[in-house]
Amino acid sequence: MRIALDIAALGSRAAAMIEELGAISARPDNLTRLFLTPEHRRAADLVARWMSEAGLAVDEDALGTVRGGWYPAGKEAPRLLIGSHIDTVANAGRYDGAMGVVLGILAVGEIARAGLTPPYGIDVLAFGDEEGTRFPTTLSSSAAIAGVFPPASLAGADSDGVSLREALIAYGKNPDDIPSAAYDPSRVIAYVEAHIEQGPVLEAEGQPLGVVTAIAGASRLSVTVTGEAGHAGTVPMRMRRDALLGAAEMALEVERIARADRHGMVATVGRMHVEPGSVNVIPSRVVFTVDLRSGSDMSRREALTRFEREAHRIADRRGLGVVISAFHEVATVPCYRDLQLRLGNAVADLGHRAPSLASGAGHDGQAMSKLCPVGMLFVRCRGGISHNPAEYTSPEDMGLAAAALIRFIERFQLPQLDGGPSGAQT
Repeated sequence: MRIALDIAALGSRAAAMIEELGAISARPDNLTRLFLTPEHRRAADLVARWMSEAGLAVDEDALGTVRGGWYPAGKEAPRLLIGSHIDTVANAGRYDGAMGVVLGILAVGEIARAGLTPPYGIDVLAFGDEEGTRFPTTLSSSAAIAGVFPPASLAGADSDGVSLREALIAYGKNPDDIPSAAYDPSRVIAYVEAHIEQGPVLEAEGQPLGVVTAIAGASRLSVTVTGEAGHAGTVPMRMRRDALLGAAEMALEVERIARADRHGMVATVGRMHVEPGSVNVIPSRVVFTVDLRSGSDMSRREALTRFEREAHRIADRRGLGVVISAFHEVATVPCYRDLQLRLGNAVADLGHRAPSLASGAGHDGQAMSKLCPVGMLFVRCRGGISHNPAEYTSPEDMGLAAAALIRFIERFQLPQLDGGPSGAQT
């Protein structure tokens, strides 16, 4: 069965829903909606209403994930999962996460109204803790659904000293029920998410939609460079042990390594602390961070090895000490090859080419990959801007994304996928 698509209407409806959801904020002057807050409750209730209006059966689990279910083959049939998140960073844009939830509701609503009867069901999921802004956790909502929620994270507290456990109870949930949020892996087919690109590639290529090959793995390092303080006016340049200049050279080496990579690697030195920090004293100690991301774990590991080697070479030449320690490590999550092909075919059916690209940002798919195959559809965003009030995706592009999800579901008649994950070297 082939559904007649009104792409303009889908886009207009998506834009209206984004505006309504984006008005729910803890602050009157910007969008800030954190996990398990009163604003999260209001947003979850709105999403639940939309799901119900779309003909979905609504439920909410122990981590506050709103689930809208459509079961044409009965509740025991396998399920395709579609979703994203409704929490935000502070001073956020309106489309990150929320758009994926809205598009999922619109697509499944159209499918249900058309009377399609596939041999599987669909659950639309609205997660609440993708950004990790309030607690020292991230992806806890999707981790619970995937059956990999770490109980120790319940003790983590926000800036007001409220623990995740206490916040869940205040939200009306019982932390002891968290294990019941997990899906049975044998009854889940795949997880698919539509998300703004959060980057400039699709806009540069003139394409509204893209297919994600992998969610990039990430390594974060703390680098401590030690030298010797001295008077800025009396120590000759050739005799200095300037920790800041050594750190600066190492930072440039990070950039050089990332630019030479063939797997879309990105590297950022985002924080640098200089001691003693006086205008007339040679810096004696610098601590800086490195955030390294790549669609290939092998490439990322090789880059880390090269950086460590070059950092020590720079330190030795300048008479400095250097200590490098890793404080964060997340593996690459390849998207399933079959899902990539199916999403690409759905976009092609709408008359567009879907570029293949990796995601440098984290997503709920990282946790969901512990449960089932994952796939992602990227949607063009203006200027590649995200986590910013200027974040914007046009109604036209959202309409196309909703239509692509509909075409994807129409063709997704078999509960078994062919092929394995691809898009990253592990």
